[in-house]
Amino acid sequence: MIQLREYQDEISTKAVDVLQKLKIVYLAMQVRTGKTLTSLATAQKYNAKKVLFLTKKKAIQSIVSDYESLKPNFELIVINNESLHLIKYNDFDLIISDEHHRNGAFPKPNKITKLIKERFSNKPMIFLSGTPTPESYSQWYHQFWISNYTPFKEYVNFYKWSNDYVNIKLKYLGYHQVKDYSDAYKDRINKVINKYIISFTQEQSGFNSKVTENIVKVKMQDITYNITKELKKNNIFEGKNDVIIADTGVKLMSKLHQLYSGTCILESGKSIILDKSKCIEIENRFKKNKIAIFYKFQAEYDLIKQYFNDKITNDLNEFNTTDKWIALQIVSGREGISLKEADYLVYFNIDYSAVSYWQSRDRLTTIDRKENNIFWIFSDGGIEQHIYNAVMNKKNYTLSVFKKNYNGINIPKKSN
Repeated sequence: MIQLREYQDEISTKAVDVLQKLKIVYLAMQVRTGKTLTSLATAQKYNAKKVLFLTKKKAIQSIVSDYESLKPNFELIVINNESLHLIKYNDFDLIISDEHHRNGAFPKPNKITKLIKERFSNKPMIFLSGTPTPESYSQWYHQFWISNYTPFKEYVNFYKWSNDYVNIKLKYLGYHQVKDYSDAYKDRINKVINKYIISFTQEQSGFNSKVTENIVKVKMQDITYNITKELKKNNIFEGKNDVIIADTGVKLMSKLHQLYSGTCILESGKSIILDKSKCIEIENRFKKNKIAIFYKFQAEYDLIKQYFNDKITNDLNEFNTTDKWIALQIVSGREGISLKEADYLVYFNIDYSAVSYWQSRDRLTTIDRKENNIFWIFSDGGIEQHIYNAVMNKKNYTLSVFKKNYNGINIPKKSN
């Protein structure tokens, strides 16, 4: 039976008190501090009999492992959010929602959020996230709306709530003017929700890991630079059997993003591998190490798998128990898993999202690890450095930023 750390025991005791009084408790514990184990301990102390744990598919195995190690006396059902429709009964006395910030979409809730509310809104809930509002404080509304016990019960929807809690502005989306709800009043919201939230940082738990980020510039093959040059000039590249078209700003940004890492989706929908330069760099640099690789596009996994063959897996258990390397898509791998077995974390490409940057780079962290070494494999002269400059400053890489970075090229006036 696993022993809780002292802080986990203290937080779970405090969480039970909040849960009993308010029917909601939000464990805002930073990654690798053990929020899963803490939530299970909370459920045990709450005297729950049957608990539903909602999470991501890749995190299920880790949660089950924590449950088996803790050996609590309640029944646990763990399921990924996308499979929630398979749950045909509603006899749970507690719901745990992992990476709960994903339910914070605004101004309208996403499909999963609506389904959770429809099925379980009358149940006591534990919310878990290391980054509750990664993009905007407006993300708080639907995270609580999911429960009948929300402190914002008087507001029937986000729009009504935003009149009191958001500095609503106007912005241009293409040629249209729309309302921008992202500038929420933090102090006003905090006064309402603070009693529900228990925050805990890595520093408080004793983490002392130094994160070192290394940028490696790779000279790509001539074909990569020739195609990207043609797209920047004419927004089209015609090959022998197919064509690459970038007739909108978004498509041009995406095509350049793909090409600078060696792959591209053609106009026919077929994906092609054009350039293995990044794979060669990774092989030469890390052949004596165990690494975890993050990629952006599916075709990049195909490239990585084709080049490294059986040395690559996308199964976490196989990675943890063999000498194989693992390759994961950034968004699906940024939450709920540990890559602590890796010597280094290597990014084959980079995501547009600041959330992806900050969450994925913590996958190596453990309380005993003193240094996390991260390597960004960027094409020399490519788009990746521009994206990195944005996300490391907690800004998403958007079309407007792309246009500023590439104001000297032929960017189609049509945005989408």
